[in-house]
Amino acid sequence: MKIFKDLWWFFKQEKRAYIIGVIALVTVSLLSLIPARLIGKTVDAIADRSLTMGSFLTIIATLVVTAGIMYGLRYVWRAYIFGSSLRLERQMRNSLFKHLTNMSGSFFQKHRTGDLMAHATNDLKSIQQVAGAGILTLADSVLTGGMVIVTMATLINWKLTLIALLPMPLIAISSQFLGKKLHISFRDAQSAFSDMNDYAQETIGGTKVTKTFGQEGAEIKHFQSQTNDVRKKNVIVARLDSAFDPAINIIVALSYALTLFGGAYLIRQSEITIGDLVSFITYLGMLVWPMLAFGFLYNILERGSASYDRVAILMANEAEVTDREGAVDVTPTGDITVDVEEVRYADDKLALHNIHFKIGAGETLGIVGRTGAGKTTLVQMLLRQVNHYEGLITIGGRDIKDYTLDSLRRSIGYVPQDQFLFSTTIRENIRFGRPEATQEEVEAVTRLTAIHDDIEAFTEGYDTVVGERGVSLSGGQKQRISIARALLMNPELLILDDALSAVDAKTEEAVVSALKETRSDKTTIICAHRLSSVQHSEQILVLENGELAQSGRHAELMLSDGWYSQIFEQQQLVQASEGGEG
Repeated sequence: MKIFKDLWWFFKQEKRAYIIGVIALVTVSLLSLIPARLIGKTVDAIADRSLTMGSFLTIIATLVVTAGIMYGLRYVWRAYIFGSSLRLERQMRNSLFKHLTNMSGSFFQKHRTGDLMAHATNDLKSIQQVAGAGILTLADSVLTGGMVIVTMATLINWKLTLIALLPMPLIAISSQFLGKKLHISFRDAQSAFSDMNDYAQETIGGTKVTKTFGQEGAEIKHFQSQTNDVRKKNVIVARLDSAFDPAINIIVALSYALTLFGGAYLIRQSEITIGDLVSFITYLGMLVWPMLAFGFLYNILERGSASYDRVAILMANEAEVTDREGAVDVTPTGDITVDVEEVRYADDKLALHNIHFKIGAGETLGIVGRTGAGKTTLVQMLLRQVNHYEGLITIGGRDIKDYTLDSLRRSIGYVPQDQFLFSTTIRENIRFGRPEATQEEVEAVTRLTAIHDDIEAFTEGYDTVVGERGVSLSGGQKQRISIARALLMNPELLILDDALSAVDAKTEEAVVSALKETRSDKTTIICAHRLSSVQHSEQILVLENGELAQSGRHAELMLSDGWYSQIFEQQQLVQASEGGEG
């Protein structure tokens, strides 16, 4: 019953609906006792030839009216109890989705997408069953079963009732035994489903790589092993599940046998009539479902408990980055100052050390360096995706941690190297941050990023559906659409994290020049491997092994015999010899 305790918050929230539903359910159970008793009375009246047409029609009318009332009440309890359970599923799904959107990047490094999807589908469905079918089976097994037993004992014969109930403790014993095993097996089956779901999602997403390396056969074979594992573990669950009904049916059959022997004896002793025995057997038939419901209840509760534990573990994860108490909800503007002494990764490895610089409002900052030099980490600090560091970062003289996350990130347009496009139209992808933007505004930013002509060349133009993650577009097209999406928000700070790596030098120069011209009053940060992207910046930082190796304007850095001048000259030679589009 632990799961009911876990869900008590929801039952309190929906107490009115559950009270109405349970009252309707109990009333149906009470009314269902009437036909059995009337049948017994009718049998006795036929036996002693006292049944008249008037009494017979009265019995028929009573049965019809009872059936009509029961029909209406069954609709009521289904609407209230099952309706509430669906609200629980919706509420938990919304809470889980909100929780996931608030999680930091490290959370998604630990939890795979397929596993998260399994939590949001199968696990929540099992929890929903507890609040719906679980309440139904609880009411039927306890309330309905209890009323039937009391009726059998008071209206028929208490001795026969005790005889019929002798095998009943076996139901509790068998259900508890099977229920514990089912809990463990169902948890393992859900875990196996999560693994399979994640593998399928990852494989489909990487199908181009699979085909490139000719590994279709190996992937199919591995997926088959995953599905076999899911099948085996679900077969174990099915076997335990299927053992409930036979066990209870055997116990019910034993009760019928004892009832027939005991009833025959009591009739011979003149303690009950044949009509009483008929009514009793009918009541015993009505008791079969509550007994089966008892087994179903264990089944539902164990599945729900296993799923709730899985979701609870997920929900217990706390976001690493949250709003500081007293944070202000204002748009950050002004100079950006970075005075950071030290930043470390989760494994305590040093990421950045002794980073100090200032960007004036409206200036462009270039950040360059080898792969792994710390460029992305520095950008993540500005976005507050990395929140633990020794030092201070300010915008407009205020610590960035004193701004709310919403206001800070709302003022920043961030374009990573690995862009993500949604499987919708090009127009909707660009308008993601500003759904209300007009077509003219959309076209204005696509012209700035030199992608407008490409879009117009598509058959559907801006209504072209790009496919999952923009699969139908080239790398350069995805990058320029992503930059257009960021520009449409007109952010105070635009960060391009190697976001022009897939375009040719000519297109890159056109985009950078357009940004320089149109964003003269806004701050721009460009992280790049291709140094031509940053040569016109007011300030360029060269990172090496997490430290600031060089800083200054392009002309200044070219005069010094350092990494920047060496790499720039090499890239110029390569560009001159190759030409063409990247």
